[in-house]
Amino acid sequence: MSRFIDFNANNKDGRTEDEGHRLRVRSTLLMVLFGSLLLGFFSILYQLQVVDGAQWRANANYNITQSETVDGVRGEILDRYGRVLVSNSLGYSVELDTASMGDHVNEVISQLLELSEKEGVEWSDSLPISKEAPWTYTKEENLFAYRVDSDDGTSRILPTQLGQLAEKHKWVKSAETASISAEALMEAMCETFSVETKTLTPQVRALLGVLYEVALRQEEITYNSYTFATDVSISFITQVKELGLPGVSIVTSTNRVYNTTSAAHVLGRIGLISAEEWPTYQALNYPMNAYVGKDGVELAFESYLHGTSGTRLLETDENGAVVSQQWQTEPQPGNHVVLTLDSQLQAHTEQLLGDFVSGLSDPAGAAAVMVDMSGGVLALASYPTYDLSTYSEDYNDLLTDPAKPLLNRATQGVYAPGSIFKMVTAVGGLTEGLITPSSTTYCSGIYTYYPDYQPVCWIRTSTGGSHGSETVSEAIKDSCNIFFYDLGRRLGIDKLVDYATAFGLGQYTGIELPESKGTVAGPETAEKLGDVWYAGQTLSAAIGQSDNQFTPIQLANYVATLVNGGNRYETHLLKEVKSSDYSQVVYEYEPKLASTIDIDPEDLAAVKQGMYDLSQTASMARYFADLPVSVGCKTGTAEVSGSDATATFVCFAPYDDPQVALCLVAEKGSAGGNLAALAASMLEEYFSNEDNLSVTDQENTLLH
Repeated sequence: MSRFIDFNANNKDGRTEDEGHRLRVRSTLLMVLFGSLLLGFFSILYQLQVVDGAQWRANANYNITQSETVDGVRGEILDRYGRVLVSNSLGYSVELDTASMGDHVNEVISQLLELSEKEGVEWSDSLPISKEAPWTYTKEENLFAYRVDSDDGTSRILPTQLGQLAEKHKWVKSAETASISAEALMEAMCETFSVETKTLTPQVRALLGVLYEVALRQEEITYNSYTFATDVSISFITQVKELGLPGVSIVTSTNRVYNTTSAAHVLGRIGLISAEEWPTYQALNYPMNAYVGKDGVELAFESYLHGTSGTRLLETDENGAVVSQQWQTEPQPGNHVVLTLDSQLQAHTEQLLGDFVSGLSDPAGAAAVMVDMSGGVLALASYPTYDLSTYSEDYNDLLTDPAKPLLNRATQGVYAPGSIFKMVTAVGGLTEGLITPSSTTYCSGIYTYYPDYQPVCWIRTSTGGSHGSETVSEAIKDSCNIFFYDLGRRLGIDKLVDYATAFGLGQYTGIELPESKGTVAGPETAEKLGDVWYAGQTLSAAIGQSDNQFTPIQLANYVATLVNGGNRYETHLLKEVKSSDYSQVVYEYEPKLASTIDIDPEDLAAVKQGMYDLSQTASMARYFADLPVSVGCKTGTAEVSGSDATATFVCFAPYDDPQVALCLVAEKGSAGGNLAALAASMLEEYFSNEDNLSVTDQENTLLH
């Protein structure tokens, strides 16, 4: 038996036991760590799925992030002295999205109407049916259709907005022959709009009014946006949100504010881009829901007034409520447009015209224009006019009114000028050397050059007398027809047309608003009208009759061209454009010379003298004697077939240093002298204020 001990074996077993212990420790630690991680993951999953599971599921299902294009704030419109005519106001509006209401459209709108009535909130409703029984129409004429008379004497029948909708839904067979009662119409609407009711009540009528507005947009009968209510209070907003009505949203809105009731035809309005306009504005990177100028200077200066659009990211929940928002790119405001218009003079002129025309036995319309010597328009009034602040509500009535209040008679109305044209004939005769300032023509009261056509002078008709020998100045003062018959015949129709055209008559004036071109009497015009020109018609053309048809703005600019020595400038409303913060002038209008007539100073003095002498006659002096400036003027009475004469009047002031010229026209106004008092009042308003009113430095100051 060996007594030998193997020490190596003992050491080996000892090392194995130690390493096993360490391995067990490591394994335990790893298991504890792994268990901790599992516990952590389990806790997180439990928090997400159990504790916050409902919220995250709602977010996953309903929270939507979308981009919204936001227009920049539109620039303001100001008059020449910095008075703000059109501005903006921030407020809250209620808008409807019936597509988000599902099958509950009538229920949602009814709840909204109930709240609105409780809170005294007025909503938009143009359905022409009384709000309470007995159910009657709120207008008698042009309900379903209206007649439109064309310039060529023809007429046609067009359906109104109600008429178009009624035809589409077969409430009536034809808008033109519709004879349905208001009650029957409401019952037909209830059936179409699925309004369940046994009795027609004021609440049903209110619901039908809103559904009518929605239907007009859905059927693309009108492209104007429908805003349920504007300028609503915070209290109303809170209650709307508490009701949680789907498809009813409160939006921050920028509303156009009209700080004047005047100049509607000049200022114009804005509206949503229509389908017809979209291709044009799409090319300019406008958003589809942008508001743009529709007419007036809002349209003419759209590129200045419209700001740059921005993009906002919105996140909404399942109820459509915005839960977060941020700007991707911020919108930039538009520039401010300063007009040549004097807003106080404009308001005064419109008041004068309204008072004058309403006093006529058959009020028909009138227009007045005052321009400075470089074509800047100081006043541009047309009667009848309308209120821009209620344009949408009044649109149907305005459109169907036979007096055509939407027509801007100052730039689009064309009228025979009558005797105010005689200065054209006078300048032509003087410049061509046919007469001199001192030469005379004898007026016997009847013109006997043609054996078969012998027109008379007005004095022969009214008194049986004559003017005797007259110089050109005297003939202008006395408005002697015989003098101008003879001078027109000698000048010839071709030369007469040339001079009239040089004065801008029968030509576009260049104003930034829609305007008519008018016509100058002559063979070419006669041919276009399908007539034959006879030599004797030159006599009538020479005194402003025949086919002479001009706009009031052409006539005002013609007088300005005359008295400033023959320089004809394009008429304009734009004075300058200011940056959105008023810190700099972005654009300043430079007068544009359209043409020049070489008028000898002595000849011009003779023509102006005749106009001055007229202002000093007994019939005129009573109006002009007390003015702070001297005046030159001319009256006109244009005979119109089948109606009373059109009254025309032009003048300029001051006589020695002309600064302004004006024209007034009154349809069926009988005689131009009837307008002298209006002209005197316009001049007094302008010159009495001009010396006391300093032009505002628009850098930091506005007049309100």
